[in-house]
Amino acid sequence: MADKIFDNELLVKLEHLAIRVRMLMNAGAGGNRKSRSKGSSIEFSDFREYTAGDDFRRVDWNAYGRFDRLFVKLFMEERESVVNLFIDGSRSMAFGEPGKSVAAARLGGALAYLALNNLDRVCINLLTEQSVRSSEVLNGKGRFHRCIRFLEEMEWRGAVDINTAIKRKAFAGSGVSVILSDFFMPAGIEEAVRYLLYKKQEVVLLHILSPQELQPELSGQVRLLDSETQEARDVAVTPSLLLQYQKELNRFTGRLREHAARMGAVYVQLSSAESLEKIIFEDLTRAGFIG
Repeated sequence: MADKIFDNELLVKLEHLAIRVRMLMNAGAGGNRKSRSKGSSIEFSDFREYTAGDDFRRVDWNAYGRFDRLFVKLFMEERESVVNLFIDGSRSMAFGEPGKSVAAARLGGALAYLALNNLDRVCINLLTEQSVRSSEVLNGKGRFHRCIRFLEEMEWRGAVDINTAIKRKAFAGSGVSVILSDFFMPAGIEEAVRYLLYKKQEVVLLHILSPQELQPELSGQVRLLDSETQEARDVAVTPSLLLQYQKELNRFTGRLREHAARMGAVYVQLSSAESLEKIIFEDLTRAGFIG
């Protein structure tokens, strides 16, 4: 299934990248992140059962000899980060060529792979209307196919209240929360970001827009249809109207960027027409989110 979203060459390149986490972890099992727990990387803490993708160097072979099962050693200072990916499932995300929904699914899969490859745990959350539908919390590269399956089964319909939907998500500890959306909602997303920060999440906003939204190629008399409400409006598209649209779009993205900076979140604007490789190796790397 993975080859529907990625090619093998890209997956190989992702092996050398990781999601950067600025905060210290305070919960989770063994991983690559530094925690607030006292101790050093050689101070033994506990065991957990081996899952596909774990580092074989951490396997306790004595335990295997006793129980005929694989266990990995956990250490006090190292903790997993839980990476929550929130994907906007609204009908507007299906708009564009290429569709924003396709870009969100591909990017969500790439981020899930990066997290699993670096011993983090991943949960994919589809935001629907005023609720959230979540995958299992997964760890180990061997479970990447479950991420792909969840992404391929997502549907895009109706309108989504991101603020209400995200507040229905429970968190067990600190981690990283990434929202992939076009953010087309009147109320804005400040309430959702504040909730995530309160839950000790490092927040990343990935703002996906289509080429038709970034640079509309329209002229003359057209009928515009709201993809979520189905409301139609007849509009005479003139050069002055397109100029006004561009100003409003700049104001819209500028407010999101300003609010994110004020609240300590990362904001990155993306085009659904960009290749996944460019988004990861240029846009997200430049923003300091990937490295």
